[in-house]
Amino acid sequence: MVLYEYPFNEGIRTMLRLEHLFDRLGQLVVRDAPVDHHFALATIFEIMDVASRADLKSDLLKELERHKAQLNGYRGNPHISEAALDEIVARIDHAFNGLNQLQGKAGQTLASNDWLMSIRSRISIPGGTCEFDLPAYYAWQQQDAARRRADLVGWIATLTPMAEALQVLMGLLRDSGAPQRVVAAGGQYQQSLPAGKVYHLMRVRLDGDDAPIPEISGHRLMVSIRLMRPDAEGRLRLAPADASFELTLCS
Repeated sequence: MVLYEYPFNEGIRTMLRLEHLFDRLGQLVVRDAPVDHHFALATIFEIMDVASRADLKSDLLKELERHKAQLNGYRGNPHISEAALDEIVARIDHAFNGLNQLQGKAGQTLASNDWLMSIRSRISIPGGTCEFDLPAYYAWQQQDAARRRADLVGWIATLTPMAEALQVLMGLLRDSGAPQRVVAAGGQYQQSLPAGKVYHLMRVRLDGDDAPIPEISGHRLMVSIRLMRPDAEGRLRLAPADASFELTLCS
C-alpha cells in the first residue's frame, strides 16, 4: 500500500516537511560512508532553514497544550482507560518541557559554530564543498565513521526537542482520524466537509505496487482527488477507471 498525506494549512505543511527531514536524517546518520554523513549535515542545515520561522516553536507548544487539554477532558469517562490517558499526557508533558527549555530557534546553537556555518554557506553551491574550497571539512570526512557520527549526534541533539514534539503531535493528529473506504468514479472523487469542523490533514492510502498517483487538492469546505497515471513521457494523465482507496480526515 502507498500512503499520501495532504496538509490543509501552512502549519501542518511545515510540520510534515520537518518530519520528512528528521526521518531522512535518522537514516543517514547510522550509515558509515562519508557521502552519507555529508548529506546528513546538509539535512541538518535544511532543518534549520525550515525551522527558522519565528513563531514555529510557540505554535508547537500551543498545539501540545491544546491536545493535553482535549485529552484531560476525557477523564472520568468509563470508556477511556485512565492508564492509557496518563501515558499519552506524560508523553505530551515530556515533549512540551523539552521544547520549552530549548533556547531560541531550533539550531540556534549550531548557528554560532563558525566551522559549521562555513560549510552551510557553500553547501548549496554546486561542487562548493570540494577539498580545495573547504580543506578542514574534507579532513573531517576522512576521519573514522564512528568519530564523524559522534559529531553528528552531538549536533542533532540540539534539534531533538523539536523532533520529539513533532513526533508526538503528528502521532496524535493521525490517530484522530477514522479511515473510510471510498470509490473514485471515473478516477475522480470529491467530498464536501461539514461546516464548523476543522480538519488539518488528509491521508490517502492506495492498494498495490501499481497503484495510481493521487492529485490532491482541498480546503475547509471540500476535498478533491484525481487518480492519475504517467504516460510514456512521464506526464500524469487521468486514469478514468473506477477505483477504491482509503481516505482519512484528521482533526
